[in-house]
Amino acid sequence: MYKILQNMRKNERYKYITAYFQQAMPNAQTELHFKSPYQLLVAVMLSAQCTDRRVNMTTPALFEAYPTSASLAVATFDQVYDLIRSISYPNSKARHLISMAQMLESDFGGEVPSTLEQLTSLPGVGRKTANVVMSVAFGKTTIAVDTHVFRVSHRIGLVSARCTTPLSVERELTKNIPPQLRHDFHHWLILHGRYVCKAIHPQCEKCGIRQWCQSHKEKA
Repeated sequence: MYKILQNMRKNERYKYITAYFQQAMPNAQTELHFKSPYQLLVAVMLSAQCTDRRVNMTTPALFEAYPTSASLAVATFDQVYDLIRSISYPNSKARHLISMAQMLESDFGGEVPSTLEQLTSLPGVGRKTANVVMSVAFGKTTIAVDTHVFRVSHRIGLVSARCTTPLSVERELTKNIPPQLRHDFHHWLILHGRYVCKAIHPQCEKCGIRQWCQSHKEKA
């Protein structure tokens, strides 16, 4: 097995790992709860350096109070802060949410835009958030690189050590993953990183792709 792994080309690793995930997680989706592109955008903004579980506990009251960007645009800082205070960085996120909603109303007619350039023009919306919204809400073939995707793609050997930034990881994954699989691949890596290939204590004994994993090979 070691010799097989040692001689395995990157395209073969992608092939075997894709086949595994297609069988193990055929319907992988975001774990954030939302009912519209607006709600998804808000949830993803809140999820930065915060768990989806905590976000899902917070957004019901927030969406009840502010069901549209128009209602959020006229909210005060204190009103939004009180609803998201259990989220990480509530001060900056409250300000960004209000400013984002105001710009949606003033520049986009209250509709969440669907392009990278337009989304990243919104306050508090970076490339990762924009890619998630484009993929999940609009079905675009983008790959968002969060901490899980960054960590797992390096560990298992999908990207090279030269990829030291989220953008470089995104570009290498995009180069190697067919467009029709990018939406699923994004969620496969997130869920695998969240529940199996954890940052501190990866559960290699439970990992279904360890036989194709670069890090596991190096430990053998």
